[in-house]
Amino acid sequence: MLDADLLVLDLEAETSREVIEHLGRLMREKEYVKDSYVEAVLTRESTLPTGLSIGNFYVAIPHTDSNHVNRSTIGLAALKKPVAFHSMINPEESLAVELVFLLAIKDPGMQVQTLKNLMAVFQNKELLMALKAAKTREQAVELLQSLAV
Repeated sequence: MLDADLLVLDLEAETSREVIEHLGRLMREKEYVKDSYVEAVLTRESTLPTGLSIGNFYVAIPHTDSNHVNRSTIGLAALKKPVAFHSMINPEESLAVELVFLLAIKDPGMQVQTLKNLMAVFQNKELLMALKAAKTREQAVELLQSLAV
């Protein structure tokens, strides 16, 4: 499910929309998702935000319904500077997110397992910091490979 072409390091973006559009465009170019995918993710994010606090480190896991997906994959952006995403727990709260995992899951039954796998990643703060600091896609892939994401 991990495609190195969908890992973006030091992404410069001002808004959560820009991050989602950038990763979504990469997914669309490789035909992982349908044309409707990015707008569907943005719509869902506006009503059901996906920012998560991991101690004092913040991640986001934007996603949408499987009918906008051709093949399952995950896009990852390590942001050059934090971007505001609203909290999943308290939607009024804005979080300064540093890593964004954009999910495209074709089989709805796999969504729970994928989220469990990501939660294992999120429990490992050293891994999150290493992903944020990765200098090459190869380094990021190596860090994630052992986790079955």
